[in-house]
Amino acid sequence: MTVSGETVTLEKMRADIARLIDLDPEEIGNDDHLPDLGLDSLRLMRLVSAWEQAGLKVDFAVFAESATLGEWWEAISHLRAAG
Repeated sequence: MTVSGETVTLEKMRADIARLIDLDPEEIGNDDHLPDLGLDSLRLMRLVSAWEQAGLKVDFAVFAESATLGEWWEAISHLRAAG
């Protein structure tokens, strides 16, 4: 699995999620349960697709198996470090 997309940052992900669920980015904490905030599977697929277009190549399962931004970022960071 390749992980690139260095332009996809934690704060970009937070802003993208916030835009889709009509919140301010500051309202989304790393440990907030995103489905509880309104992020459904259709919106998640849209986000992952947009991040893939920005160069982030991560298996969709990484996002589907976790429900917080912090968990997603930890997985992405770990995969990037593993190179």
